[in-house]
Amino acid sequence: MHKNKVILVVDDEASMRRNITDLLSREGFIMFEAADGLQAIEAAKSCNPSLILLDINLPKLDGMSALQEIKKINPDVAVIVFTAYGTSERAIEAMKVGAFDYIEKPFDLDEFRLSVFRAINYSNLFDEIKQLKSQLTGNEEVQNEPMIIGRSPKMQQIFKLIGKVASTDATVLVEGESGTGKELVADAIQRHSVRNNKAFIKVNCGGLPETLLESEMFGHEKGAFTGAISSRQGRFELADNGTIFLDEINNMSPSLQVRLLRVLQDRSFERVGGKQTIRVNVRVIAASNKNMETEVREGRFREDLYYRLNVVRITLPPLREHPEDIPLLVNHFLKKFNPHSQTIVSPDAMQRLTSYNWPGNVRELENVIHSVVVIARENIITLELLPGKIRGEDEVTSLNEKIKNGESLKDILNNIEREIMLRTLEETNWSRTQTASRLKINRRQLYAKMKEYKLEKKRHL
Repeated sequence: MHKNKVILVVDDEASMRRNITDLLSREGFIMFEAADGLQAIEAAKSCNPSLILLDINLPKLDGMSALQEIKKINPDVAVIVFTAYGTSERAIEAMKVGAFDYIEKPFDLDEFRLSVFRAINYSNLFDEIKQLKSQLTGNEEVQNEPMIIGRSPKMQQIFKLIGKVASTDATVLVEGESGTGKELVADAIQRHSVRNNKAFIKVNCGGLPETLLESEMFGHEKGAFTGAISSRQGRFELADNGTIFLDEINNMSPSLQVRLLRVLQDRSFERVGGKQTIRVNVRVIAASNKNMETEVREGRFREDLYYRLNVVRITLPPLREHPEDIPLLVNHFLKKFNPHSQTIVSPDAMQRLTSYNWPGNVRELENVIHSVVVIARENIITLELLPGKIRGEDEVTSLNEKIKNGESLKDILNNIEREIMLRTLEETNWSRTQTASRLKINRRQLYAKMKEYKLEKKRHL
């Protein structure tokens, strides 16, 4: 992960520079040094560092002024500043200017290394964004590895937080509406973690009945229940020494919440029907499409489990709160679904895309772009190709036209109900649990309506 990563260390004490260089070069970093603020600026221009370790007290040009100039040259470079004890005000000012972190001298070696690795992970995330920008100019193919897309301030804060937590073993809780990219955040954390070459196991806690989910998570012994013809490892065992991602954690039953709490407390459990205690070393990332504080307050989720999960919380904004990222996302999906041609979006179509509310968030946008790419002619996406709800068609006028054309009220209402169900299923990526919850009906009613309206998820070869 660290091969060919360049670090610039700036300090007026030669012994300090030498000690840091010796330490980090053993980790595989390429090291450059500078003795004052002016040298730091020149070195930042020439060696293109991923990380700068910068002392505040420097000759010729102080570290604060050097930081400001460096950020003008490369706004994305991560900078960790060194401060003497008692200079916290200057450290705070440095953070405002754009420093990634600060460390007080004399610093603890483990704390220093941890801060360096966090900053490098932060730099790696920005490298992904730079690669994306290059893809959008047509210079490279879209990578197979899914990435989080966004240049808005809100998304930049998400990237920075991922960079800080990825190299730790802290449990992370990712919150956000359906379709905002919670799984992509989990992917990014795991990809930039020290466990990135270990198992990464994903469990959808809302996709299975309680009894099956318990067996899926913790495994079972032979004969534990009807159909258990052999013993089976659960997802926690499979994830040992790696990472487990628990999606839709808010849908977990109370009894399973108790079992999960124990795993988080002492990293041990028993298989279903088993007596042997199994111990695992697993990092946990959980995700919820509901506000978990509300779930706790209303009695649907255990408070003690919430606090165990909420060591670090990352809250993803809905797409409507950062519409400036929509053109970037549109171009990304165009490249994804039509990689061998340059597809153009007309200005009026792009305006509609950026002004639409996107209740299904990024996932809904991706589905729309996929659809219009399939039907577009001559690689031009015009306003007429967009779905009616995005074009802003007047639904009341549409209903009046149907009545005038002789459609019965029952048929009209059935069509509306079918459209609402289909739209909700698509927005939740065909999660029956989420769809039933949104529509305030039980799952049995939903299944009956899906059968009645012949609603099935399209499968692509």
